[in-house]
Amino acid sequence: MIANHPEPEQITLENVLLALGNPLRLEILRLLADGSELSCNALRPEEIAKSTMTHHWRVLRDSGVIWQRPQGRENMISLRREDLDTRFPGLLDTLLRVMQ
Repeated sequence: MIANHPEPEQITLENVLLALGNPLRLEILRLLADGSELSCNALRPEEIAKSTMTHHWRVLRDSGVIWQRPQGRENMISLRREDLDTRFPGLLDTLLRVMQ
């Protein structure tokens, strides 16, 4: 596992909302909402630089929205759905419903 994953009790609503206040990061939430684990490259739009995506991954990871784990030369990313649902019941479902 990559460093800087907060413990569930350290995840704050302010940090989650700040992380999801960006349209690209909100789209990543939508792509991971089905429980899938995807590589960084699979989630990166072609027109966005890898360095820019590294920043977005860090914001999502440090806020407690995603898990990142190394696999070979890539990082695999998944949503911390269980932790977020426990901390903030209904938040993810509401956000996803509004995005449809």
